Amino acid sequence: MINISNPARDRLLHLLGKDKKGHPFVRVGVESGGCSGLSYNLDFDKTKNEDDELIDNNGIKLLINKKSFLYLVGTTLEFSDGLNGKGFVFNNPNASRTCGCGESFSL
Repeated sequence: MINISNPARDRLLHLLGKDKKGHPFVRVGVESGGCSGLSYNLDFDKTKNEDDELIDNNGIKLLINKKSFLYLVGTTLEFSDGLNGKGFVFNNPNASRTCGCGESFSL
């Protein structure tokens, strides 16, 4: 399961409302890259693929392919707009190491 904090939900709903293409889903994934080996991917999507898990959490419909799902189990998607930066943050209990910017991790 992946959790979405209230601030992240509010920001995603705001962005989905501004989306002119009418994407109903938020796609979350993991791909090779970044300074720690794996990086997070967050985007909008219109299509659920056969290998996608659909998770409805806190009013947001998340799509996660099955490979990425294994890396993200237990993760909470947060949103921060404080003085130290603005953006989405993945709090992943499976990550053994993260980079300084928080956009990549390793297991």
